[in-house]
Amino acid sequence: MNYTQTLKSSLRSALIILKFVIPIYIIADILYFYNTLAYVAFLIEPFTSFLGLPAEASLAIISGMFLNIYAAVAFAAPLDMTAHQWSILAVFSGVCHSLVVESVIMKKIGISNTYSYSLRFFGGLFIAFLVTLMPASWFEATLTDNVFTKTTYDSIEALIYGSIFSAISLSIKIILLITILIFIMDFIKTRKFIIQSQKNVSKGFSLTVGVFLGITYGAGILIDEVKSGNISKKDIFYIGTFLMICHAIIEDTLLFVIFGADFTMVILIRTIAAIIFSYILLKIYERKFI
Repeated sequence: MNYTQTLKSSLRSALIILKFVIPIYIIADILYFYNTLAYVAFLIEPFTSFLGLPAEASLAIISGMFLNIYAAVAFAAPLDMTAHQWSILAVFSGVCHSLVVESVIMKKIGISNTYSYSLRFFGGLFIAFLVTLMPASWFEATLTDNVFTKTTYDSIEALIYGSIFSAISLSIKIILLITILIFIMDFIKTRKFIIQSQKNVSKGFSLTVGVFLGITYGAGILIDEVKSGNISKKDIFYIGTFLMICHAIIEDTLLFVIFGADFTMVILIRTIAAIIFSYILLKIYERKFI
């Protein structure tokens, strides 16, 4: 394991997090302070109402979809939400985030952009809606009981000062979390059995890698196999469908757990949903194309 390279990866991730989280968190606080979102939240209010989330969560949803999951967390952080609501947002954002970037990766293994966007948006919306129907008592804050406390400010100066402090505190938590995960994942990736498995890519291996490391790794290791024609279109469709619903479940989930999402429930829901979705859609694919 190359610790220097791993440390560099951690520092690069830290810089990305700082660039996104601190400014977005402060902007979100200012927007909430002046109630600016009331003028734009109505545009996506049908979706937030559908998911049982406050209208202000609209920016978290939009930024997560088109930017990344860090932006979603930063915009949602100042909101006063329950463990149930944080879990709903974690499920939706876990499925439907970074659409443009990750769809490019899926495109390289033969999954169309139309299918990627449609499955992740409507699939995420449907799965998250099912979570709203579950009893709130099933969801408990995993890390802390103080995630629901929202600070109020008397002036914009006090808000900015408090917001900067909170944004830095949040960034430190995320950076520590991501750094630990990067070291763990790099350790796993340098194990002999992983390296040997990559030489003979299998459906099970690529799925496992994608579920824990993300779409970039899970689908990325298949690109050469796809180009050489060593993997069937049926397997590509199945792997792509599964990973779009359930990928990077540890890292993505822990980001929301910081604020109160239920770690176990979010992972179970996404995993079960991926199994059901991929099975049903594969059957439809077989009838239509095979």
